[in-house]
Amino acid sequence: MKIIHTSDWHLGQKFLHNEREEEHRLALDWLLGTIEEEQADGLLVSGDIFDTGNPPNYARRLYYRFLRKLLRTSCRHIVITGGNHDSPAMLNAPSELLKALSVHVIGAAGKSPAEEVVEWRDEAGDLEAVIAAVPFLRDRDLRYSVAGETGLGRSERIRLGIQQHYEQLAEYIQSSYDPANVPVLTMGHLYATGARASAKQDNIYIGNIENIDAEQFPKLYDYVALGHIHRAQMVGEQERVRYSGSLIPLSFSETKDDKSVYLLEFAGKTLQRTQAIAVPTFRRLKTISGTLEEVKASLDRFAAKEREGLTPWVEVQVDLDRLVPQLSQLLQEHTADMNLELLKIRARYPKRHQRHEAQVPDLDSLATEEVFRMKCESYGSPPEDMDQLMDTFRELKTWMAEAWEE
Repeated sequence: MKIIHTSDWHLGQKFLHNEREEEHRLALDWLLGTIEEEQADGLLVSGDIFDTGNPPNYARRLYYRFLRKLLRTSCRHIVITGGNHDSPAMLNAPSELLKALSVHVIGAAGKSPAEEVVEWRDEAGDLEAVIAAVPFLRDRDLRYSVAGETGLGRSERIRLGIQQHYEQLAEYIQSSYDPANVPVLTMGHLYATGARASAKQDNIYIGNIENIDAEQFPKLYDYVALGHIHRAQMVGEQERVRYSGSLIPLSFSETKDDKSVYLLEFAGKTLQRTQAIAVPTFRRLKTISGTLEEVKASLDRFAAKEREGLTPWVEVQVDLDRLVPQLSQLLQEHTADMNLELLKIRARYPKRHQRHEAQVPDLDSLATEEVFRMKCESYGSPPEDMDQLMDTFRELKTWMAEAWEE
């Protein structure tokens, strides 16, 4: 049996106000072609199908167009789980209809383990695989509030809740099936200990970055298909625990990552081979840094190279020792006839004191939690209160996101 593991499509993402419909269409068409070429039997998509809970219509069209074409391929089994960016209600709305087409969608945690377990059977009705399809586990799925609980206490309860969720599913599978001869896989959308992100990535749970150790996934699971971290990688030296990464680079910080999907080959219960299949680059993202003259020269060299695909998107970071009037206009004029789009221009002043730089932070490059932390510090919040303030802020973010979905 051949299975492809992917995640973090983020359909509908806007990149500095630019839509990415064409890139995503090309990436999904490539994925369809890869499934056909490899004659894959199954597909696992581990969360963040969409970039927002209310994605634009074109993103929904891409999603359903992909599923429609997928049904014409060798792929007989599809499991899709929700991520922290997805709306469970939106993903689950057509789930009963899609289930009739062997497309299983689990947008939110079930009330019982059975609701998150998917059977894969062949045409004769014989069991081929069992999937513990765990979506992003929201706070309400993991714990109840405890009066007077500290930030550390909340963090530990969430970590314990995640571990117990996977253990309960493993116990249910062990008692309901005979998993001795068929592969048992699980999915997840979280931050596992040891994972390396390309850039600062918001923790989707309150507390520590690491939500679960790779070794804490029950041994029953022959493969753990994770999403949330956009860089493809094995976690904690566990061959069976992997992030597939995103299909396309989702920020300038990901331009050096090799985007891929994983092809898993099982012989009975044994995972014989795990192969990373590289995703082509459909649009080059490039960061260029240096002095103004160095940046101009680098732009000239970059534009002179012949390349296929969509028009490259470029950001420049210019090191200055004095203010250059109309810097943006100057660089836009310099690149006017080049085959590239200059999306972001940032002036940096290395010789200035760090204190002066901090007065005008680049908000586009900061995560929301960083902005909140800077605001607290500007109001004189004592360092010893910062952890508690950050935990409260994360709780508020989670509550607002869940209230919006409801």
